[in-house]
Amino acid sequence: MRLSIRVSFVFWGIALLTGICYVISRGLVFKQIFMNHAGIPISQPEVANAYNASGDSRPQLIPKLIHQVFHNWHDPGNEVLPDDWDKVRQTCIKANPDFNYTLWTEKSSRDFIEREYAWFLHTYDGYRYPVQRVDAVRYFILLHYGGIYLDLDNGCKTDLTPLLYYPTWITEPGRGALSNNVLASRPNHPFWNRLTLSLMPWDYNWFFPYVTISYASGQWFVSAIWQEYHSLLPKVSENPDIEHRLYRLMMDDRAGEDPWVYFTQERGGTWINWDNYLFLMIGDHLFLFVLLLVSSISLAGWLITRMIRKYKTGGYSRLKTQLNRYTI
Repeated sequence: MRLSIRVSFVFWGIALLTGICYVISRGLVFKQIFMNHAGIPISQPEVANAYNASGDSRPQLIPKLIHQVFHNWHDPGNEVLPDDWDKVRQTCIKANPDFNYTLWTEKSSRDFIEREYAWFLHTYDGYRYPVQRVDAVRYFILLHYGGIYLDLDNGCKTDLTPLLYYPTWITEPGRGALSNNVLASRPNHPFWNRLTLSLMPWDYNWFFPYVTISYASGQWFVSAIWQEYHSLLPKVSENPDIEHRLYRLMMDDRAGEDPWVYFTQERGGTWINWDNYLFLMIGDHLFLFVLLLVSSISLAGWLITRMIRKYKTGGYSRLKTQLNRYTI
């Protein structure tokens, strides 16, 4: 009897310790997703000033291509853009007449994956949420063709040419995870190669739609791979004459931050699910959330300890007393 009780305690102790270790490991991952991002931050005014100072004397690294993706999962097969999004995309076409513009539809996106990256097609078709296919295809497009990718709710204020002189950049909203709404790269950059190869091992269902979308293919995923990629680069101190880090284009829309020179933000949020508001609130109060999480784990540990002690003193010990009473 005593052995079975002790084995039970050991089993539950190991299970609890494993759970705590897993939560801590996930917490460390979330820390690198939401805080202290790697790479070189650069504001849109800095990009404009650098271009005005040097003109086009620097090598242009990114081709003059603009990509946008429209998958109409509310009305499959209908490839006509809503009027407001069509007006927004026209701002980019008119401001960049010498760019080649492509609107990727649900059909052309899948045909592209099937033709160029057939090894990924099963995962692509199997995504639980349609927006994950929109996420994934943009990464493969940048890997294959290069250029500038914009979500349909992002418009253009002016010519995007000054943004073409950096090998790869993603956008930094200034709080929380990095963003995948506006991206740019030269073709075949190793960052996008590593990111696309990571899509399959990161393809998990985390129950919450927002977490699954963000962590398996969206902003959290991009942020984690960004950190991972930069951790593998040579340290700046090892060779200060060669810059291996990539750029984070600042797109912080809060008052007092650097102005947006190149882009606008219009109607979005088409992939909003029931849990989005919950996690957006957590993101805005991350310290409080972590404090409550640690407190809850501590309270649970204390309650379990109390229950174990009560069980040992009130259960087995009482039974032992009764048995001893009738021992001859």
